[in-house]
Amino acid sequence: MTVHPAAASRWAHVAERLPARLDELSGPATGTVELPLHLAWSGLRSFEVSDEKLLLGLYRIVLTNGLREDLTSYLNAELLVRHWPRLRIALGKPVRTCWEQRFPELVAAAAAA
Repeated sequence: MTVHPAAASRWAHVAERLPARLDELSGPATGTVELPLHLAWSGLRSFEVSDEKLLLGLYRIVLTNGLREDLTSYLNAELLVRHWPRLRIALGKPVRTCWEQRFPELVAAAAAA
């Protein structure tokens, strides 16, 4: 896939904040997650991880708006891979592309679904 240079520079901040490895994503696999105001400034801030709809909403917010520290604190690598086939649909193309280019295991999860 060829990315226009202007588009690449516009979304460079997305790639820069990604962890080097998925196993750096050590967020909770159970319980309730309360997002800080810099991520969830309007609407729902508390998410039950066992509720798939809430989990997908939580991950969409963090993937789209989170800093590197947010990604590693609120996302769980196993849950991300498991839910990636549905989650990737809710993400914008630049975010989805950055994550899939960095982590081939996400592409494999989507292909297996």
